[in-house]
Parts: sequence; structure tokens; C-alpha cells
Amino acid sequence: MRLHRLDLTAFGPFAGTESVDFDDLSSAGLFLLHGATGAGKTSILDGVCFALYGDVPGSRPASRLRSDHADPHLRTEVVLELHVGGRHLEITRRPEQQRPKKRGTGMTPEKAVTLLREHTGGEWRALSKSHQEIGEELKQLIGMSREQFCQVVLLPQGEFANFLRASATERGALLGRLFDTRRFKAVEEWLKERRRGAEQRIVSGDQELDHLAGRLAQAAGPGAEPLDGFLPEDAATRAPAGHGDLAAPVLQWAAVLRCTARERHTIAVSALELAEHAHQQARDAADAVQELYGLQQRHAAARRRADDIAGARAERAEQRARLERAHRASGVESALELREKAAAQHQQALAARRTARAQLPPELAEAAAEQLTRAANQLREELGSLAEAGELEQRAAELASRRDRLEAEARGDDEAVLEADGWLEGWEAERLRLQRRVDDAQAAAARAGTLDAERDQARHRLDAARERDRYARAVTVAEDRHRAARDRAADTREAWQDAREARIAGIAAELAAALVPGESCRVCGSAEHPDPARPSARQVTREDENAAHAAYQSASAAQSAVQDELSRAAAGRDAALVAAGDTPVDELEAAYTALESAYALTVRAAADTHAAREALSEAERERDRRSAQRNEALNRAAARTSRREELDEQHERISEQLLRARGGFATVAARRSQLAHRVELLTAAAQAVDREHDGAQRLKEADAALADAAFRAGFDTPADAAGALYPPERRLRLEHLVAQWRDEEAAVTADLAAPGLAAAAALPPADPARARSAVDATTARLREAAAVHAAAQTRCADLDRLGAQAAAKAAELAPARAEYARIRRLADLSAGTSTENQLKMELETYVLAARLEQVAAAASVRLQRMSSGRYTLVHSDARTGRSRSGLGLMAVDAWTGTERDTATLSGGETFSASLALALGLADVVTDEAGGTRLDTLFIDEGFGSLDEQTLDEVLDVLDALRERDRAVGIVSHVADLRHRIPAQLRVIKGKSGSTVARVTT
Repeated sequence: MRLHRLDLTAFGPFAGTESVDFDDLSSAGLFLLHGATGAGKTSILDGVCFALYGDVPGSRPASRLRSDHADPHLRTEVVLELHVGGRHLEITRRPEQQRPKKRGTGMTPEKAVTLLREHTGGEWRALSKSHQEIGEELKQLIGMSREQFCQVVLLPQGEFANFLRASATERGALLGRLFDTRRFKAVEEWLKERRRGAEQRIVSGDQELDHLAGRLAQAAGPGAEPLDGFLPEDAATRAPAGHGDLAAPVLQWAAVLRCTARERHTIAVSALELAEHAHQQARDAADAVQELYGLQQRHAAARRRADDIAGARAERAEQRARLERAHRASGVESALELREKAAAQHQQALAARRTARAQLPPELAEAAAEQLTRAANQLREELGSLAEAGELEQRAAELASRRDRLEAEARGDDEAVLEADGWLEGWEAERLRLQRRVDDAQAAAARAGTLDAERDQARHRLDAARERDRYARAVTVAEDRHRAARDRAADTREAWQDAREARIAGIAAELAAALVPGESCRVCGSAEHPDPARPSARQVTREDENAAHAAYQSASAAQSAVQDELSRAAAGRDAALVAAGDTPVDELEAAYTALESAYALTVRAAADTHAAREALSEAERERDRRSAQRNEALNRAAARTSRREELDEQHERISEQLLRARGGFATVAARRSQLAHRVELLTAAAQAVDREHDGAQRLKEADAALADAAFRAGFDTPADAAGALYPPERRLRLEHLVAQWRDEEAAVTADLAAPGLAAAAALPPADPARARSAVDATTARLREAAAVHAAAQTRCADLDRLGAQAAAKAAELAPARAEYARIRRLADLSAGTSTENQLKMELETYVLAARLEQVAAAASVRLQRMSSGRYTLVHSDARTGRSRSGLGLMAVDAWTGTERDTATLSGGETFSASLALALGLADVVTDEAGGTRLDTLFIDEGFGSLDEQTLDEVLDVLDALRERDRAVGIVSHVADLRHRIPAQLRVIKGKSGSTVARVTT
């Protein structure tokens, strides 16, 4: 990679555009970049790094690269022309920055820009504008990351001096960034993670085995052999996974538990069989005793019942006699019932005869039945003759009703004619009123459209006037806020500029504050600081300057926002003024309210159009209906006169016939009712006399039949038979009692005669309670034996099942234990904790040690020349104290034949060693990056610590780099170098910014 040209515009301390021609500087092979402290020498190197990677070394953000001296309209830009990977490229980068607004005042942010061009065929051709695409393209061509580039091309010699004095951990961090050994660290972490995962699986499996062991102990029950006797003596001190195998002891212990459980099960089976046999014998004996006890109890009970029967023999004989007399009396029961029924019917007939004769006239009170019948027949004949008179009476009532209806119809028609005449008299005036209502509604409908358009126009003007006044108020407020924001922006800008000038004036004190006794100065490289600058009473720091600049940016942004608000408010006010004019809002509101009221009244009036037309049509229909009703009423009155005369004649003729038929009663119906009542009384009296005679005859016949039935049943009188008769329920109960006595006597006789009961009674008394106690005892022993057998059987099944689970789990864990052992060995080796790793070196450290060994070998070639063959650098993997080995670096002194720690080198020796180390690292990193040729190198500071001879030797080494057509730039402010290096680039510092000048000596 060779640099050709670098253009810096408004970048860092450079206010304008500064151009660096590396082709001109590189023609001599070695060139010097010098200038006053803070002039911007390092900013040229920052520009190269920014052009290639879009970022600068260190922690400074890309957004802070813009020069504070630059004109606001001048864009910050870096252009780098170079050859890399056989291609001629030009890179243009502009960081994100603030620029003046094109309209109005204030600043607006501008996004970052990246451009890539290639020179082919005699002309420049654009390749890309994408940040990501250009970054990937350049990274592939250069083959190095930004950190590698800054260490290899921009050699920070001071950092390598620190590298020589650093610890192994600090060296590992730097080398890890340069050689990107993250993949080896990732391998270490991957092995650790795999180890933790495998260990977790083993621990989980052992926990499951331990849980199964607990369940085995629970299933085996108390008294079982414990697991502790099968575990190794050192089991308590072993690790949870990988070191101890719990499977074998658990499986051995489970086998012993299963054998013990099977022995107990065999014993329990034998005990259960003996208990079942004893229990059966006890049950058989108890059944025999219970049977004998039952026979003896039956014989004793039969003897007691026989004695009771003998004592109740007289009472039972009397009850049997009463039942026999009741059976004989039951044959007379029907005759008694017939006689009682006949007597009751005779009494009822006597009462009815007396009641009927009491309602007859005195002359018929003692008449016979035949006489009463003849009188009733005569009255029936007279009643029949009045049937035609009843029809005439109905006809007369009907004629009277028709006459009344005609009178009512006549009155109704007269009233209808009078009402119609009165309504028709006011018809013309009503018609004119309704027609005027229709005309008014139609005129209102036509007026409503005009008022609606006027109302909308007035509303729009009113809304525009309100917007006009609102925007006018907003403009006033925005103008006040804009003046205040403008003043604040001016004050903060002035404060920022004051802070920046104060910081620049005290920058020397700021740099002096970072000096550490014994360490090299970042500006001159010297480890001695005889007279450092001292801060003023009020030292302005970078944080103070950044805070002032942030306050200015915030105030400027606020001013822009208020300016935008003011512009929007003014535009809205002008638009509303065009629509509304300058008429006050109060006048527009009054005009709009008047139009709204008139429009509402007109709309209500127009809405009555349909109703007015319907009212007129309805009135016309009502006129026609009333006229028709009047004519119909007059026609009905003319026809009604003839029908009324005919009805009057018929009513007079029927009235004369009814007067004769009523015979002094009010109506024919009243006379017929009186005759019908007398016929009913005579008929009832005749029937009552006949029934009384028949009842007396049936009572006489019933008395004769009862006396005959009592004699045949063996009773002297009917009264004796009635006394012996029992009700059916009582007789049935007595029959059941006698039957029970008979059955009981037969059963007692049979029990006393049974041979089995007699034989049982002759034996000693049985004791069933004692037999039951014996059965209960054997039952308890049987249950106990069954419980022991069931527990033993369950224990065997549980132990078999749990033992199978433990065996399966042990088989499952065997491959996992082997895998864990392999992974653990690899993880310990890579982490440096294994006893096999004698140097305790991690995998990443091992790789970095190999790289450091290559760097030391490459650095020793140049260090020997710089030190006149005295010093070489060697890598050491020896351990220091308790720290791990791998990244030690020693200086071998050929004059004394001893090895020295690089931290013991003098200042000049440290510079030579660090420069050699930087150049060697550049060679190794270049090879690591794919062999990209680096034709341009920069070395930053540190030459002030060398004596004249050593400086010559160092410059000879650097000059030797030109042998491969390589250009080396030295960044330093050491005055002696200006006389030794002809090609120079001077950076000149000024109040308005720095500039670059080509100097030749």
C-alpha cells in the first residue's frame, strides 16, 4: 500500500484546505513531519486513518473532527489517493457535521458522505457511495483492521515502549487485538461451556440415582441394610461429577435389597397359609356350636309356648263360641238390612205426603189421589188454550220496538241535516284559509335556499376571522420568543468561543497535567519533565469546552425551531386575512347569528308545505262527505213516513186480542205461570199419596221375611240375631286370631315331638360367645399375616421396578461420564489448569506466544543493527510468581551473555527496542494479513531520548527500509532531525488555524 496524496479541508486544526503530496515526500525514502506542539502533526495521520476506516485512533468521535476555525459554509472533508492491492483508488469522506440552513438562519445537521473512485483507462470512475460497501472493499484490500493499521502503519513508538514494560496480561490484550485471536478464546469458552453442560448432565444423573436410592431405602423399609456400607470410604470427599461413580454401589445395594425382600416374601407366604388353615378350623367349630345353640333355644321356646297355651285354653274356647254365633247371625244380616231400608222409605213417604197436602186449597186437602189427578188435568187444558195469546204478546212487543227505532232514526237524520248545513255555511272561508297556508309554505321553501347560501358564506368568513386573530396572537408570541432565542444563541456562541480560546491558551498546562514522573511525554517522548506548564487560576478543560459547545448547539437549534414556528404563524395569518378581510369578529358573529335565525324560521315554515296541502285535500273530502250525508238523510225521512202508518194499524189490532187473553193479569205470561204452578202442586200431592201407600206395604213384607230368617238361623227373635251379629272387620280379626292359635298349637306340638330338638336338649348347653372369640382371634392373626404378605409382595415389586430404573439410569450415564472426562481434560488443557499443562498457559496465550516469538525474531534483526550487535529480543514462557507463563519478553545482552527484563533498559535502549519491536510487529502483522505490501510507514516521536551515535544507527535502520522502495515518515519535533532528514513537511500553528508547508534542507 502506497499513499500518493492527502487533502484535508476544515479538518482538525486546519481551517482551510491543506494538501500533502506523499509522492514528493517519498521520493527521498525518509521524510520528517514536524511542527510546534499542538500544531496538528498527528492530525495528518488521523486524516489518513479517517479516509481509510471512517474513524480516527483513540476515543475521539468522528462528529468532532470539524475544525473550529473553519468557515461555517466550508464542509469538512478528507480526500486520500493511494495504491493498494494493485488498484489506484481515491477515497473521499465527509463526517456528520452542522451546516448553515439554505433558508433562514441557524444550522442544520448534514449526514456523513463516503465516495470511492478508481483510476482506470486514464480517467477516474466512481465505484460506490455506500459506507458499508466501501468499508468492506477497503478492509479486504488492506487486509487489516483499524487497530492493526494504527499499530503497523502509524507506528506509535511510545505505546511499544509501554509494551516492553507491560505485564503478560497487558501484552496479551494488545496482541489479541492485533492478531485477532478471538476464535481461540472462543474455543476456550466453548470447551468450558461444553464441560459445564456435561458436568450438569452428570450431576443431574447422579441426583436422579441418589433420588432412586432414597426411594429404594423407603421401599425396603426399616431394618434394611444401608447404602453407606457399599460406598467407598472417600465418597464424601469426592466431586459431584466425573470423579465419583455412584452407579455401581447403588446397583450392588439394590441387588442385596431385592434378595432380602424375596426371603421375607417366602416367609410371609408360609405364615399366611398357616393362618388361613387355623382360621378355617375355628370357623367350622363356631358354626357347629352355633347350630347346637339354635336347636336348644328352639326346644326351650317350644316348651314355654306350650305352657302359655295351656293357661289360655278357657279364654280361647269362649272366643271360638262367639265366632260360631257370629257366623250363624251373618245369614240374617241381609233380612235386617231390607227391613231397615223399608222403614226409612216409609217414613220419607209420610213426610212428603204431609208437605204436599199443606200447599193445597182447603177443599182438596183430604182429597184422594184420583180426585187430585182430575183437578190437575182440567188446569192443563186451560193452560194449553193460552199458547196462541203468548205469540200475540211477542208480536206486539216487536211492533213497539220497530216504532221506537223509526223515531230514533228520524231524530238522528234531522240532527245530521242540521249539522251538515252548519258546516257547509263556513266552508268557503275555511278553503281560503287553507289555500293561503299552502301559498305561504311554498314561498318559504324558495326563500330557504337563498338564506342557506348566505349563511354558509357568513360562517366561512367568521371562521377565517377567528383564525386571523388567533394567528395574529401567535405571531406576537413567536416574535417575542424568537428575539429571546436569538439572544440566547448569540450569548452561548460567545461563551463557547471564549471557552475555546481559554482552553487553547492553557493547552500546555492541560498536557502537563497528564505527565507521570518516569514515563515518556506524549509530545516530546522524554521521560524527564523539568519545568511543566502550570494551570491558571481558572483552567478550562475539554469538558468545559464541550459543555459550552453543546449549550450553543442547543440554543441554535431552539432558535431554528422558534423561527419555523414564527414563519408558520405568519403564513396562517396572511391566508386567513385574505379570506376574512379586516372586519371585526363581533360584527361577523352578529351577521351570522341573524342569518342563522332567519334561516331556521324559513326552514320551519317551508316544512309545513306538505302538511298544508294535506289539510286542504282533507277539508275538500270532508265537504263532499257531509254533502252526501245530508242528501241521504233527507231521502230516508221521506221513506220512513209510510212504514210508520202501517206499524200503528197492526199494533192497535193485536192490543185488543191480548186484553181478552190476560184475564185480569198484567201479561199473558203471568196468567200462564200461575196456572202452571197450580198444576205442579196437584200433581206432586197425588204422587206423594201413592208413594206413602206403597211404602207401608213394603214395610209389612220386610217384617215377615226377618222373622222367618231368625228362626231358621236358630235364634228365638230377630233381636237375638241382631245382638250376635259382628261387624265384618271385627269378625275378620277374630277369625285371624283363631287361625293363629290353631297354627301355634300345631307348631308347638311338632317342635316337642321333633327328635333332633329332643336330642339337642339332652346335651350340655352350647357357648357361642366363646366360639366367636376363637374365630375373632384367628381372623386377627390371618389379617396380620395377609398384611405382612402384601407388604412383602409390594416391596419385591417396588424394589424390582426401582432396581430396573437404577440400572437403566446407570447405563444411560456411562457414555456421559466418558464424554465428560474427555471434555474436562480438553477444557483444563486449554484453560491452563490441568496438571498436564506444565506451563499453565491458556490456548489463546499459546497462540499469542507463537506470534510474539515471531515478532521478537523479526525485531531482533533490526535491534542488533541499532545496538551495534549488543541486544536481541527473545520470547520467554517462564512463569513469574503465581502468574501464568507465555508472554514474557527478554533482552539478551551479547556483551555480558545474560538475559535482562525489557523493563530494565535505559531510555535510549527502550526507544531502540520499541522501534525494532514496532517494525518487527509490522512485518508479522503484514504477513498475517495476507502479505499486503506496506510502502508507507509513519513513526511517531521518541527520538529525543537517543544519543548521536544511537540516532545514526537508528536512522541507518530506517534508511534501510528504502531498499524495498518503502517511504518512512518520522513525526517528531526534535531539532537535530531537521538537519539529518532533507525531505520535511512542516505544520505551522496560527490563531486562524494550522497550515502545512513543504520544506527542503
